[in-house]
Amino acid sequence: MSLTVRPITPADYDAVARITADAYLGAGYFDSAEYPYMQKIMRVGERAAVAPIIVVERNGVVIGSATLAVNGDEWADIALPDELEFRLLVVDPAVQRSGAGRAMVNAILAQARETPGIRAVSLTTGDDWHGAHALYRKLGFTRVPERDWPIPENGKMLRVYRMEL
Repeated sequence: MSLTVRPITPADYDAVARITADAYLGAGYFDSAEYPYMQKIMRVGERAAVAPIIVVERNGVVIGSATLAVNGDEWADIALPDELEFRLLVVDPAVQRSGAGRAMVNAILAQARETPGIRAVSLTTGDDWHGAHALYRKLGFTRVPERDWPIPENGKMLRVYRMEL
């Protein structure tokens, strides 16, 4: 099974919206796709118009995506001036633990290393997304607990990880 990481195209928007909803709702972060934040992140075309999005595909089928941002971007939550932040990294729950998340993170790290002025990669992940925590630690990210922050809508804590390049 080969995995390919590439920039999103409009043909991918519906798949990315479905995968995003399945991942966030499946993890219990929201009760419904009608929640305002869910509606925002599922408007993939609007997101892609202002932020780089990558997808990972297996055998020609999109199975995951991630949104990239730098300090000051509309989709940046935590990026410091020398950081590339990735957000909304999702893998279709039906194929999680397939290497898709790792493939996207490796592509993001490669891009960050080629971007002038970027010296680190940061991310936020859910407090109880233990599989994601394990992946990020395995890839070399470290916790930055002083930068943790709560989701405004429900108060659940988000964990910040960072990797110096």
